[in-house]
Amino acid sequence: MKIIFATGNKNKMIEIRQILQDLGMEILSMKEAGVDIDIVEDGKSFEENAMIKASAIAELPEVRAMDAIVLADDSGLEIDYLNKEPGIYSARYAGTDTSYDIKNSLLLSRMKGVPDKQRTARFVCAVAAVFPNGDKEVVRGTMEGCIGYEIAGANGFGYDPIFFLPEYGCTSAELAPEKKNELSHRGEALRMMRQIMEKKL
Repeated sequence: MKIIFATGNKNKMIEIRQILQDLGMEILSMKEAGVDIDIVEDGKSFEENAMIKASAIAELPEVRAMDAIVLADDSGLEIDYLNKEPGIYSARYAGTDTSYDIKNSLLLSRMKGVPDKQRTARFVCAVAAVFPNGDKEVVRGTMEGCIGYEIAGANGFGYDPIFFLPEYGCTSAELAPEKKNELSHRGEALRMMRQIMEKKL
């Protein structure tokens, strides 16, 4: 059986394959599965958006013919001081074509002068699954931390360079990839989903 993961993000696919590698299933991106579809993510939560993506792909005739499990995630950064912004709009914050260097710099400027105790934040990841028999599942993983004072680290992507983990004394972009997968919101959500898949298969 195959897994089709609803993303075209190469960095995300690397993480997903590392986390799910012992499942013994082929994991394909949308492109690798020959799926080309524009999906409007108009949900009000990470869970809703993840399920919108997974369901849209699972309903395609070519996907149904593959008898594959479709997984999709929706993830983002919640900053408590900014009323949990950018939240579900994390990828579109400051414009969809804006680089993460610009997004990160903008968030750091908005947090300028905010004391340590008020810089709490978390990464959130919802992973949705649609199984060939029509069953649907969704799980949520989180990684707690705070917003740092500068951009640091080159290992991660997205908002990793400004997401500081006090207990490790570094940003999530400064963690080794294996350690990040162990701690991350996406790692937690995918491990939860892996347990569900193992019970169903």
